[in-house]
Amino acid sequence: MKGKLKIILPVLLLVLAGGGGAYKFLLSGGGSGKKAAPPKVAGELLPLAPDFTVNLDGGHYGKVTVALEMEGAIPKPAEGATTATLKENAVVRSIVTNDLTGLTTDELIQRGTREKLLKDILKDLQSQTDEKVTHVFFTDVVVQ
Repeated sequence: MKGKLKIILPVLLLVLAGGGGAYKFLLSGGGSGKKAAPPKVAGELLPLAPDFTVNLDGGHYGKVTVALEMEGAIPKPAEGATTATLKENAVVRSIVTNDLTGLTTDELIQRGTREKLLKDILKDLQSQTDEKVTHVFFTDVVVQ
């Protein structure tokens, strides 16, 4: 019996030690020691339809497609509709249209001014609506 115990005890200890190591490895996210990075887009994206066509300075016009990153769940599309509509959709569209109307073509085309414009639209949406908008995106921009 002592001979079997000498063999079984070391094997049992190895199995237990290996099982504990595997358990710790799995709990720590694969042993990397790093926590998972938060998602780059934390909310849900809601494209606004239809596109925005606005009058620009100098007789030009712009056509812009806008998407909003929303905190929490976005509303479900109405029966028969293909896209969701915000409760304050008319106010949101008015703010975007007002912020875009009268810009120069360069203000809409140049990356730096466009980034500032997106921040301004976000600020206006957050201050003038109850919609939980966390980010504004221009997904398409056309200027003529």
